[in-house]
Amino acid sequence: MQSLAGKIALITGGNSGIGLATAKLFKQRGATVVITGRDAASLDKAATELGEGAVALQSDAGSLAQIDALMAEIKQRFGRLDVLFANAAVAEPAPLEAVSEDNFDRQMSINLKGVFFTIQKALPLMAGCGSIIVTTSITNQMGSPNFSVYAAAKAGLRSLVQSLGLELIGRGIRINAISPGPIRTPMFGRFGLPDAAAQAIQQQIQEKSPSKRFGEPEEIAKAALFLASDMSSYMVGDELVVDGGMSLL
Repeated sequence: MQSLAGKIALITGGNSGIGLATAKLFKQRGATVVITGRDAASLDKAATELGEGAVALQSDAGSLAQIDALMAEIKQRFGRLDVLFANAAVAEPAPLEAVSEDNFDRQMSINLKGVFFTIQKALPLMAGCGSIIVTTSITNQMGSPNFSVYAAAKAGLRSLVQSLGLELIGRGIRINAISPGPIRTPMFGRFGLPDAAAQAIQQQIQEKSPSKRFGEPEEIAKAALFLASDMSSYMVGDELVVDGGMSLL
């Protein structure tokens, strides 16, 4: 079923994990996909995996100048945007006492400020119709030691989606959120932890989960496809929780 046939979809942070899995699924369902990321090497690899019908553009999700350049490139190439999946994020876990101003600003810049302005600057390309999807997290409703800044940013996104849901629906633009639980992505490898420590933490999370496993990026991608397509046409400002039951604990 080509549920996104003819659509132009932008996925920020589309070079790995949830973003890449979603790009693959959107492409299978007929969309022309634009993915972004900061790392050129991983972008090139993702573009090769996606093949024809996908565009990879290097862009920092926390830089307003680069967001402007990204939207200008999309306008030049395609003239419009039908689906925006604001998925790029960064997590820098640290105890409260160890959080620096740089650490705080970097996480807020990418995880909250960048998402806000990506949405704002995408609006002229959406021409009164389309779907916006924002990746939140179950940390927006569950306490998560050492992830206080990340969780605060994600809680801000949940509130943003509710407010913009009311603000944008009159223009024919729906915005909703996906709240993933623990997902098997490269994120743990970016924390700088020793392998043994990272594996121990992942094992603890897995044992705590009611489903006794991590989710797969493809499971989040299916939720994104639902929100991007007409299958979710009556959903506005809502949040799909895809967490294997973690937020029920």
